This record gives sequence, C-alpha cells and structure tokens, in this order.
Amino acid sequence: MNAESSPVCDAEAPILRREDAGGVTTLTLNRPQQFNALSFEMLEALIAAVDEIARDETVRVVIIAGEGKAFCAGHDLKEMRGNHTLDFQQRLFRLCGKFMMKLTKLPQPVIARVHSIATAAGCQLVSMCDLAVAAEHARFAVSGINVGLFCATPSVGLARNMGRKEAFEMLVTGDFIDAHEAQRRGLINRVVPAEELDAAVGRLAASILAKSPAAIRMGKQMFYKQLEMGLDAAYQLASETMACNAMCEDAAEGIDAFIAKRKPEFKGR
Repeated sequence: MNAESSPVCDAEAPILRREDAGGVTTLTLNRPQQFNALSFEMLEALIAAVDEIARDETVRVVIIAGEGKAFCAGHDLKEMRGNHTLDFQQRLFRLCGKFMMKLTKLPQPVIARVHSIATAAGCQLVSMCDLAVAAEHARFAVSGINVGLFCATPSVGLARNMGRKEAFEMLVTGDFIDAHEAQRRGLINRVVPAEELDAAVGRLAASILAKSPAAIRMGKQMFYKQLEMGLDAAYQLASETMACNAMCEDAAEGIDAFIAKRKPEFKGR
C-alpha cells in the first residue's frame, strides 16, 4: 500500500506529519529548526493525532519519528521563557503529562524511531513509548538540570524503564548516554546502524501486525495496569484478562491453526 500523508494542522509545513501505510501510522515531529521541541502547539497536535488514532481500528501500530538533526530536544525553552507565568508552566506540563499518558492508554503499540539525540522531554517521550529502536549514534539525556531545571516529569518515565540509581544519576548530572548504554539500562529495545533503522523498525512493526489485534489491545491495557498493582491484584487482573482473551474469536482461530499446523487468520475479535 502506498503511504498517504495528511497534515495535522492547516499550515503549509505542519508541525506534525501523519503517514498511513498497511496498518502502520507514522507521526513525525516536524520542527527541525527547533530540534522538534515539544511546544504547546506540538503537544496539542500530538494529542489530537493520538485521539484520532485511538478511534481508528485500521491502525495497528504507531511509530513516532523526528525530522532533521534531532529526534526531540525536549520542551521549547524559548516558549517557556516567553510565557514566564506559573499558570502557563502548569498548563504546559499538565498538557505534556496528558499526552504521555495517552500513549500508554492508546490501544495500539507505539514504537519510538530514534535517529539522533533525545533530551529532556524528548527522552521522556522515548521512555513512554511502548518500544524503542535507536540508531547506534543516537544519544540520550535528561539535561534540564544543566539549566537549573530538575527533569521531574521525565523522571516518571525513566524510573519506570531503568534502575532507580541509573535514572537518578541521569537526572542529577544531565550527562548523555549512548544508544548501547540506553539499551543496557532498558530505555530502548534495539540498537542498529543508522542505515538499518527503518528496516529494524519495520521488522518490529511487521511482527506485531502478524499477531491478533484483539490480544494486543487487551494485553497492552493489562500490562500497564498490573505494573501499578500489588502482586495479588496483578495476578487477579492477569487471570481475568487471559480468560476473556481465551474467549475471543482470534484465540479460537489461533489455537485451531496451531493444532492444524497452518497460519492463523486473525480478524481482531
């Protein structure tokens, strides 16, 4: 299927591009001159796009990418200084948190395609995507501390991806880590040469596309809910989810196909 592009806003050069192809939607941050900073406008565009995708059953996988030299350099510091009121700062960070939570609640798996640096809220964005593939020259940092800002909101995602001491060290030093170290710490899944990045992301998306949409939706929802539960409650939720999943049409088809030694034909139910 040929990719179809549609702008998220009316500007001639939309700050967020959407491309759809074969069940995969790619959202590309398109503020290359600002290193794809998460401005108020960018966050609103991302939220609108994610809300639309959540209602679109033809979308099976979402990829988030960045245009230009950076994946995402975090919040727009010039915008923050130009709106130096507590009200604006509160609205900005609440909006950012709202977007990050929508990624977790989105029925479809989200893959970060990290071709270059991801700093501050950009690193937070990587941490809040379900999966992440990075080019081997990509680098990661939560660098707010370097300008007197503790990256409090990015700390939420970091602390849920890696060990707390490793996360805290990044937060209080602002130092960069390379892609291989980010993988070792659990921030990303895979590291590949830059020229192989699209192919690696494509293979990961294809692997998900081959699975039952219903099982993926139920599984993602359960996965994040159980992380916040105690062990007993987590097992109760997991047991109920598996039982409901087992009654789905896709599960019956998958098991029948396995027994018959044929490829399953999932319908998403």
